[in-house]
Amino acid sequence: MGSRDEEQRVQEAVRGHVRASAFAEAEKVISFVLSDPQVQQARAQVEAAETELGMELCARLQPFQDRYEQAVREGDVARLAGICAGKHGRWGRICVLDDGHETSMEEPHWGRNSEGQPIAWVGSAPDDW
Repeated sequence: MGSRDEEQRVQEAVRGHVRASAFAEAEKVISFVLSDPQVQQARAQVEAAETELGMELCARLQPFQDRYEQAVREGDVARLAGICAGKHGRWGRICVLDDGHETSMEEPHWGRNSEGQPIAWVGSAPDDW
């Protein structure tokens, strides 16, 4: 192995170590912030509001959920491609509205959470928690 190859290998190893260290430090900071009681209280309030709004919109938006479920069952890729990209897998949320709904319909993201309950949300903030 030439000195140039060795130098490149060392540089890549150093970059990998720095990146891993930065991610580990970020995880510590995020965990610290999220453990704060006021942050937990705010999160609970947001989740309650999202659930309440989800229930309020359920009767009007349920046809979108039905259409999504049918497209999944049938493997209808074309129909699925037209659905909003607002998916928050970490929280078990998939927006079932049409792509662009936030501007054309002026609706928040809407779907069901991992427990099957209707939920509405704006933006991607829940994914960051």
